[in-house]
Amino acid sequence: MEPISAWTATSQYRLKAGDLLKEITLKEYTLKIIVSDFCLWIVAEWPKGGRIAFRAAFAANDNLEVESVTGDDIVDIELKGETVNIKVSVVIPDTEKAIFRYTTAMTPVFDTLIPYWPRDIMPLFDNEDGTEKTEGTVHASQVGTRSGNLFFGFEKPKTGSVFYFQDLTSLNKYCETTETSAGDLVGGVWPEIGMKLPETNKDKPLKAGEEYIVCDAYVALSTDLPEDNYQMSQQYLNCLADVYMLIPKPDTEYHDWPDILHKGLHDLENHKGCWQFADGRSYLNAYVSDYKTPPEIMVQLAVLLPLLDFDKWSGEDHSPVIATLHEGLENFYDEQLGTIVRWLPTMEKNLDWSEEQKKPDVMDSWYLHHPLLNLSRLAMDGDETAKKLLLNSIDYAIKVAHHFKYEWPVFYKMSTLEVLKAETQEGQGGEKDVPGAYAHLMIQVWQITGEQKYFDEAVKAAKKLDGLSFNIFYQANNTAFSAGALLRLYKETKDEMFLNLSYLCIASILKNVQLWNSNYGNAKHYPTFFAIYPLKDAPYTAAYEEQEVYAGIHTFLKEADGLDNILPSVKLLLAELVKYVINRVSYYYPPRLPREVLVEREEVKTGEIDPNLWIALEDLQDGWNQSGQVGQEVYGAGIAFGIVPRQYHKLEDAGVMLFTEYPVADFKATKTKATFYARGDSGLTFRMAILPLKGKMPKAEVTITVAESVKDKVNPEKGATAKYSEYILRGDSRIEIKWQA
Repeated sequence: MEPISAWTATSQYRLKAGDLLKEITLKEYTLKIIVSDFCLWIVAEWPKGGRIAFRAAFAANDNLEVESVTGDDIVDIELKGETVNIKVSVVIPDTEKAIFRYTTAMTPVFDTLIPYWPRDIMPLFDNEDGTEKTEGTVHASQVGTRSGNLFFGFEKPKTGSVFYFQDLTSLNKYCETTETSAGDLVGGVWPEIGMKLPETNKDKPLKAGEEYIVCDAYVALSTDLPEDNYQMSQQYLNCLADVYMLIPKPDTEYHDWPDILHKGLHDLENHKGCWQFADGRSYLNAYVSDYKTPPEIMVQLAVLLPLLDFDKWSGEDHSPVIATLHEGLENFYDEQLGTIVRWLPTMEKNLDWSEEQKKPDVMDSWYLHHPLLNLSRLAMDGDETAKKLLLNSIDYAIKVAHHFKYEWPVFYKMSTLEVLKAETQEGQGGEKDVPGAYAHLMIQVWQITGEQKYFDEAVKAAKKLDGLSFNIFYQANNTAFSAGALLRLYKETKDEMFLNLSYLCIASILKNVQLWNSNYGNAKHYPTFFAIYPLKDAPYTAAYEEQEVYAGIHTFLKEADGLDNILPSVKLLLAELVKYVINRVSYYYPPRLPREVLVEREEVKTGEIDPNLWIALEDLQDGWNQSGQVGQEVYGAGIAFGIVPRQYHKLEDAGVMLFTEYPVADFKATKTKATFYARGDSGLTFRMAILPLKGKMPKAEVTITVAESVKDKVNPEKGATAKYSEYILRGDSRIEIKWQA
């Protein structure tokens, strides 16, 4: 029996004595709207028993009088109290799934403080209402300012599952007025779970006579209880996609990424704060004007790889900066250890020991594999220097993997493999997704060499991810790389475990995004919808990790080509992730932000911030904090270099360039026609822009085919202009564009 608070105990008694206002049929479920003193409840009843009460309205120690109850598919309830007036709307969306939505708006009678707010979900035990007797498992809940979702199984009595989603965008007025954050609101410990409002202070009350939305919940009910972490992750993905289709989503706009790229490239090449001279060569700093920290190999490769992609795509000549970055790579090889290392060996003595990893001979587990992955990508493109460095280092990487039995700690000594920090937190284990990154590396070495031993290493490492549930996520970019590697292993072996593990990685990434716009405080100046967090407990989003997740998702989707059994929910959500990443991440560049959003110079952790420099900030913060606290990351320059070749298609013969928000496949072009397949879901839309490469915009005809139906002509949104023509298209479709020769 679980302990419960007095709030929950008395709520049960009052609910039992409450008055039934309305009964609604929702598929095979029943919803009962009940008013009881200072609460309004929606009690969901499962077809074979089991009940959960959702508190839709709360007025502490007040007696709420029912003013009106109107409607059927949309039920509106007006409540009046001495302290507050409340409106509740209960909506049954037009969907095949058992989903309902309830929205609550409150208007205080006087300036009001919220010192405490009870969580709004109360599981009930049969007809006894004994919440303390229930048992359940919370699989996912909100962390920081991520999505306000809660996914749990109701196991005693055996009932089913609930996916609960708060659209926290609706709380912006509340947060702006009270100067509070919408972070860490949705969660709790069984059986007291759900959302609580942020606590206010006496200087920032809710204003008398002002209406505030204090709840905007979507609830998906299911009779299914996941039996393992695979079923759990797939149910989570499916429910998230179902709710995602219903929530309001912000509009996107076209950003001139080629222009942003060239501004960033100019500043990267010419701003002295981006570079330092060491060991007879020039190297990129990790952060602008950070001359104290020795050069890092990850930083050089993190810019070099996407720059090479852009170089091939553009046909421009960026050989000077490419050569500078490339020529310094061999200096990171340590002959004694037999591997590349993090810090430039001749400068390692200059490390200041200010952080755990800023010490000689210390390796962060994921960090060993990341540069090797990038070297393997270079090697696959025919770079002999990269191939030599990779193959000379790979035996060391395998030795480390075997020593730790494919379960990596956080920090270890490179020379002795002594563990310096075993766990991220007590009882949480080490860097759980490193086996996936290691498997990705081994697959690529196998492709380069053709030697089976490397593929076997990938399989052994990947199997270590089994059973980790959402704990598989350590760092977002590594989890994204893992997803693609696991899907490749599934294709090679036909072992369903690897497909299921790839879904678990995708679910873990999507659990760590922000599906709402925090339009309060500083965040009014930049969008946050579908923001990706770098670590499972990171308080801010980070430019480099977002760009790498974006690239990793493109890899995953390419691996998924030709597979008919990929979950539709995965296709839907990943296409939307790509769409919103490219809509948001230009705001990491300081010139796109007002100066007051940026942290003061003396508060920057590493280096300096130049507000006029087109080099990305590492961090965008919650609205009440200034951004750029960590620094201005030079290795974030890969954002634009990565986006342009993936989202733009140059058609020299036609004199145009195509931009798409969704990832596309099967792109083909002639002098007068281009065709491609748009990924995603046909129930959602994305923008396509046609831009002239030179001269005037040629007249274009755009047609779309969805689900093999008849072609439909699509007209431009703005009409043809000198700059570009824009079209709104549906996902999961075939697009054809014709030009006059």
